[in-house]
Amino acid sequence: MRTEPHAVGVNPDYAFDLDLLTELTEESGVPGYEDAIREIVERELDDATDEVHTDAMGNVVGTVGDGDYSVVIAAHMDEIGFMVRHVTDDGFLRLDALGGWDPRVLRAQRVRIHTDNGDLRGVIGSTTPHTQDDDESEPTVENVHVDLGLDGETANERVTPGDLVTMEQTTESLGEHITGKALDDRVCVFAMLEAARRLDDPDVTVHFAATVQEEVGIRGAQALGVDLDPDLAVALDVTVANDVPGFDEAEHVTELGAGTAIKLKDSSVITTPKVHRRLQDLAADRGIDHQREILPAGGTDTAGFQNTNGATPVGALSIPTRYLHTVTESAHHADIEATISLLTAFLETETGTHDYTL
Repeated sequence: MRTEPHAVGVNPDYAFDLDLLTELTEESGVPGYEDAIREIVERELDDATDEVHTDAMGNVVGTVGDGDYSVVIAAHMDEIGFMVRHVTDDGFLRLDALGGWDPRVLRAQRVRIHTDNGDLRGVIGSTTPHTQDDDESEPTVENVHVDLGLDGETANERVTPGDLVTMEQTTESLGEHITGKALDDRVCVFAMLEAARRLDDPDVTVHFAATVQEEVGIRGAQALGVDLDPDLAVALDVTVANDVPGFDEAEHVTELGAGTAIKLKDSSVITTPKVHRRLQDLAADRGIDHQREILPAGGTDTAGFQNTNGATPVGALSIPTRYLHTVTESAHHADIEATISLLTAFLETETGTHDYTL
C-alpha cells in the first residue's frame, strides 16, 4: 500500500528523514548477506509502492505505476566488510575481504562479528610505536587480525569460519555533513526511498531496486538487468569528493556542497548522453544544484543495466562523499537533498516518449 509523499523529517535542519538514514547506515550488511538492510527497505517500499518482491539473490524491487514503459532506479544495499577465514589457537581472527579495503584505514578500529549465536565485538589492533621496526612492512588485509579479548578455546567455541565482520561506527551530524560508515551506498538507498515516498502517480512503471553484491562485481544489478529488462535505468551511488588538503582543484572529481553529481563516465560505463543531458537540463530548470562527475576509476550498478540484456539507455546520479571506504565517510546534507529532488523531478517528468537512442 502507498502513503502520502514524505515532506519533512524529524530534524528541522534537514528536509529528509534523518532517523531513517541513520538506521540504514548503522545497520550491517556485507555482500551476499544484506538481510538486515533488506528488511528495512522492504518495510519502507511496502508503504511507498504498489508491490514489493525479492529474488533469489536478495535484490528488493518496489514497483509503482502500470505504464508500458519501465524505468529502474537502483542503489546497492551492501557495504564492504569481511568473512572470518580462520580462528587461531590464541583466539585471534584472520579475515577475508568482501569488497575493496585500503588496509591502512583498518588499524585501531572496532568491529562487530556476526555469529549464529549473536554478535561479538572485537578490535583490529595496531602495534605500539614503541615496538615497531623502522622497516615494518605496509599492512595488508591478509595480516590484519581481530582481537576478541577471549582465550583461544573460547574464541573457537564462539566464532566459526564464515562468520561475518563489519565495522563498528555510529552516524553523526558534523556541521553541515553526515558522517559514518556505509554511506556507500546506504545514503543512496535512502535517497531512492525518499524519492519513492515523494513520487505520486507516474506516467511510467517505476521499479525502485535495492541491489546486492555491488561491492564484489555489480552482481545484483546484472541479474536485475535481465529479469526486469527496463527501457531506461538510472543508478544511484556515492562518488569521490577529494576536495580536501593534498589535492589540487583540477584533481577534484566532485566537491561537497556543490550539488548532486550527474555522471558522465566512470571506468565501467559511459552514460547515455541524452539521459545525462536531460538530467542537467532539468536540474537547471528546477534550480537544483548539480555538478558533472567524471570518475577516472571505479564502477557502479549503472554498468550492470547498460548492456546485460541488450542495449539500454542509462544515467546515474551520485552523492559526493569524502573518505570513501572508511568508517568516516562524509556527505553534505544539501547534496543529499539535491539528489532526492532531481531524481523525483526526473521521474515525475518521464513520460516514456523521450528518445534516448543515439
